[in-house]
Amino acid sequence: MSAKFTYTFIFSVVLALSSGQLVFAQHIPLNNNIKESLEQVKPDEIKGDITYLADDKLKGRLPGTEGYQMAVDYVIKRLKELNVQPAGENGTWLQKVFFRKAFTRNAVLSLSHGQTGELGIRNNSYVIYPNPAVAAVKISSSLVFAGYGISEPELGYDDYENIDVKGKTVIIMRGSPDKFSSSVAAHSMNTSTLLKVAAAHGAVGVILSTSDSTIKMLPNLSNGVYSVIDNEGKVAVSRTYDSSQLSFLASVKYEFLNLLFKGSGKTIESVAEKLKAGETQSFSLPSFGINVAYNSVYQDIVSYNVIGKIQGSDPILKNEYVVHSAHLDHLGIGKPVEGDSLYNGAHDNASGVASLLGIAKIYNHIKVKPKRSILIVMVTGEELGDLGSGYFAMHPTVPVKSMVADVNTDMPTIIAPLLSVTALGAEHSSLAKQVDEAAGYLGISVEPDPEPKQARFTRSDQYSFVLAGIPALHIKYGNKTADGKNNLNETVVKWRAKYYHKPQDDINGIFDFEAGKKYAQLNFLIGYLVAQGISRPVWNTGDIFSTNH
Repeated sequence: MSAKFTYTFIFSVVLALSSGQLVFAQHIPLNNNIKESLEQVKPDEIKGDITYLADDKLKGRLPGTEGYQMAVDYVIKRLKELNVQPAGENGTWLQKVFFRKAFTRNAVLSLSHGQTGELGIRNNSYVIYPNPAVAAVKISSSLVFAGYGISEPELGYDDYENIDVKGKTVIIMRGSPDKFSSSVAAHSMNTSTLLKVAAAHGAVGVILSTSDSTIKMLPNLSNGVYSVIDNEGKVAVSRTYDSSQLSFLASVKYEFLNLLFKGSGKTIESVAEKLKAGETQSFSLPSFGINVAYNSVYQDIVSYNVIGKIQGSDPILKNEYVVHSAHLDHLGIGKPVEGDSLYNGAHDNASGVASLLGIAKIYNHIKVKPKRSILIVMVTGEELGDLGSGYFAMHPTVPVKSMVADVNTDMPTIIAPLLSVTALGAEHSSLAKQVDEAAGYLGISVEPDPEPKQARFTRSDQYSFVLAGIPALHIKYGNKTADGKNNLNETVVKWRAKYYHKPQDDINGIFDFEAGKKYAQLNFLIGYLVAQGISRPVWNTGDIFSTNH
């Protein structure tokens, strides 16, 4: 360390956890000012921020509404109080995000089969997603079954290896090989990834299906599908549209896939079993053709990301940024549950925003800021498909290559003491080192994801940064409990069933604000260590995300 960043001591303490295990804290170079600043996070202030943001008068913070604007005004006021500087567009706190809400109209999908002619397909057995770029689409093509629609030759798996899909529609069975880790599987089978891969191989349409005959429901598109439009009117971010290469995206029921498989000499069950085992099963369907026609209508909405900056102290590294992100939006007013239709979003994600404000407060008390600068980014449209973060990650208000890492905060689930965590995504990059050091200092153990099937790594804003090539992570609760049973996940599952994406997620729910304080401290320390490090975080050699952006 240079003289101007001399540290007065290095903590190396043995911490006794409530489970009775002894864990040696990691060596973190922190001076007395940093230690004192960590204690500036106050549980009552976290509670106060959540209380305001989840108040009924904000009406669920839906992007484009008066309630969301009240949330924007509130967090800007708080950031100003904490001496954070504006880092939005044109010297403001804001980045405009133009949402296009699209609806499908007059959708018709039919199959043709050899000499038989057109086959009738019930209109309740499929849905066609609206097209945010082209208002009217009509297309016919041949069909190819493309397995899981995954192309990862570096991992020894490629559904497209022995098929030609140029000018054709691919039908994809949702899933991934069992050998894929949870985050790799989630990324590979993410709709936006499937579309990108299909387009790269020359497909003109994508149909998503299931191998599970018990699934009777199709995606409900009646409330519209959102994308982000840039200043030129072009699609900037979408989770259901890739490019003009692909004319349509549809989802179909099991019966549709079963119809295609009949006469192929294969069964859905046997194909699904082999795909799970990692054996590709792609094949053409030469006797079938597909015909699709539909219209799309639009509603355009303006919303905002809020961006603040804490200037770094190194004359060179201050031009690089560590991002702390959280989404400010929620679901607004929707379907009543137990007589309540206002979705307050206290945990999801007023608590995450409050945590970012806690991090800003810690920095406000640090006399010598870290070498790199810090961006506090509160994004819109996470509930619409990570769209505000997707736009910021691809079109940031700082140079794209200057962002070195993202530490995201989404619904930290502060309902019990924070004794252990899982760092979603940290296993893919050198950020795992900072996580271990920060958690060790606070006496928190780091565990594997207790719910890998939830695919949480690709379901929040950190994924937008990953897709932009920026190492990112998201800290979630672990399983450790104060009574030593270490079954917190069981409590969370019950909690989630009652509160997650329901009007009951208000300030009157279950909270542990001390856990909220510790969560903010942990995320601060991770970001601080990155900001002080000599080298930028890097993807692990050969990692899937080192090549997929």
